[in-house]
Amino acid sequence: MSLLDQSRVPVLEALQAFRERGDVRFGPPGHRQGRGADPRVLDIVGAGVFASDVLVLNGLDDRRQSQGVIEQAQELMADAVGAEHTFFSTCGSSLSVKSAMLAVAGPGEKLLISRNAHKSVMSAVVVNGTDPVWVHPKFDPERHLAHPPEPDDVRRALEANPDAKGMLLITPTDWGSCADIKGVAAVCHEFDVPLIVDEAWGAHLPFHQDLPTWGMDADADLVVTSVHKMGGAIEQSSVFHLQGDRVDPTVLKQREDLLGTTSASSLVYATLDGWRRQMVQHGTELLGAALALSRTVREEIAGIDGLALMGAELVDEGYAYEIDPLVLTIDVRQLGITGYQAAEVARARHHVDFGASDSCRITARLTHSDDATTGEALVRTLRALVGDAEELEPSGVLDYPSAKGLQLESVMLPRDAFFADTEQVPVDQAAGRVAAEMVSPYPPGVPVLAPGELITQEALDYLTTGVQAGMFVAEAADPELSSVRVVAAAKP
Repeated sequence: MSLLDQSRVPVLEALQAFRERGDVRFGPPGHRQGRGADPRVLDIVGAGVFASDVLVLNGLDDRRQSQGVIEQAQELMADAVGAEHTFFSTCGSSLSVKSAMLAVAGPGEKLLISRNAHKSVMSAVVVNGTDPVWVHPKFDPERHLAHPPEPDDVRRALEANPDAKGMLLITPTDWGSCADIKGVAAVCHEFDVPLIVDEAWGAHLPFHQDLPTWGMDADADLVVTSVHKMGGAIEQSSVFHLQGDRVDPTVLKQREDLLGTTSASSLVYATLDGWRRQMVQHGTELLGAALALSRTVREEIAGIDGLALMGAELVDEGYAYEIDPLVLTIDVRQLGITGYQAAEVARARHHVDFGASDSCRITARLTHSDDATTGEALVRTLRALVGDAEELEPSGVLDYPSAKGLQLESVMLPRDAFFADTEQVPVDQAAGRVAAEMVSPYPPGVPVLAPGELITQEALDYLTTGVQAGMFVAEAADPELSSVRVVAAAKP
């Protein structure tokens, strides 16, 4: 039973008090709560955005932060989800995961990392100077899909790297498959190292018993989650939760301060605070309705010829420990089109935007915000895709990699390769060279090539045929992949 009053919303209360005081401000933000905003901007984004954009220091709180507004809100969040400590981040989980990793492994130290990590994790490896030990996910050759690694995979990696400082596990995946967090945590704790869970897609998990296991409940030491993804806070809203004594909360906070902004957004803080209260008071009801909607929509999709909806069979087949039922991952290959094509035509013709797509599938995520109206729009669009597919030109044939085709050998520290002297070489000359950039098909944003990895022809074939089939790799130096950035060859 919570001893804290979960009806309280310290940030929103402070914002309301700020408005009622009517302070005349001579510090940031320069728009003075919208007085100086361009009316043309106000017409689009609304006056409330600017009215709620208040500096935390000498705004929501006094100079000494004696009221502890943010600290109170973080304590309430920790209490709501069963963590010992919670920290808000206004720079998204991209920053939160960097902070978490740096709190566990410093520059040059080893950290086990699931290789299906998002590019934000790879960026952290470069920025932090981490020596990554890649733990390869379980590859599903029929679906061409990576699922989280299993406890035995983590055990083998720790046995081979006893000097590793911890493990970073990504779950749920972008496609809704979930790891055995408790099993992985048990292995990590047997070796007395902490488990970080990048649970960016799991903000909703603590608030309904019929959802997959929440990281804190599964003995993870540190959990990062993006509340803007499956929760009710605005973009860039992220939280990291901590329990146990394997990660020092003071160290974690100092690492976050090192990387984070000194101009934190009150909009993020306020919406995080309000979402926590909403979930504590109404989460079971709201998420229960979303789960019921998911069951209905799944039944409808199952009756559409040419579509294959991913579900509990992944657990039966041994690829996933659990599946998030709110994630609808739909294989469209039987329609003779790619997921890229399906997503594009759905947006252009039906004004429905899917959360992610790749060469095989599209994904729609249901949240507590959805209802029968949005569910019907989704099903209607999927039915229309069957006819749309007949009108689309066949895409290029993608050269899928083998099960081990993307398990590239790391021959340099990612940071060393990223900051090394580099050269741009034609793609047909890149095999056998060391990557100096991330090449990440987006979405979901998992790098195929990471700095320091030895480039293989199989990986290049997958990427180049993927681009021809509609794959998007905007962050590569050459998005068309006619060339690749590599570590410069040693001069004789």
